[in-house]
Formats: sequence, structure tokens, C-alpha cells
Amino acid sequence: MNMVQRWKRWAQHLRLQTIALSCAYKDPMTPWYAKLWGALVVAYALSPIDLIPDFIPILGYLDDLILIPLGVALAVKLIPGDVMDRCVEEARARLQDKRPVNWVAGGVIIAIWIIVLGWVVYTVFIA
Repeated sequence: MNMVQRWKRWAQHLRLQTIALSCAYKDPMTPWYAKLWGALVVAYALSPIDLIPDFIPILGYLDDLILIPLGVALAVKLIPGDVMDRCVEEARARLQDKRPVNWVAGGVIIAIWIIVLGWVVYTVFIA
């Protein structure tokens, strides 16, 4: 297996784990701290807003390559094994059926962009 195939496999596994986390933070058997951490990781993974913007050379992509996998790994450790196993199977099924859609996360991201845009317009043109 060459390097590109390994990276693709790793990215697919990370995507599967992220979708499974979105299932796991809704499960009543998941502890509250794991729900909170899982929700934050999923929101950050889906968000177009990064801690370090992607246009900054090298550092821009390092947060995606380091922070998201570390966050996912910690979230998986916090979630009970049986819950995570069930959610991984559900994520596999969702990936086979169709592309996953998270309307709540999308709405939150759009709301953040509208607030930021409103603040910029207010600051530049009104204040």
C-alpha cells in the first residue's frame, strides 16, 4: 500500500469516526462531558472557521491534521465502548446510504457567519 492510499484510508476512517461522534453525543448512555467534547469536535471539524486560517502557509493545515484527529481520539476514549461500536455501525450505514447531513451544525455555522458579517458591516460603515 503506497503513501497516498494510506492517507486516503486514514481520512476515510477519520470521517467515519467524526460521523459516529455526531451519533454518540445524542445517545443517552454517553456521559455529559463526552457529549460536550464530542459536540465541540464535530462542530470544529465541520466548521469553515479554523483556529489557524488555512491561508497561513503550513500552519493553516496543521490544525486540521493535528487538532481534529487528537480531538476525535479523545472523544472516542471518553465514550463507552458499546455506544461507540453502535454509532460506528450507524455511521457506516449512513455513509453507504447517502452523504451525512447535519442541519443543526450547518445552521450554527451560517448564524456565526451572519453575526460576523453584521459586526463587520456595523464596525466599518456605521460606527
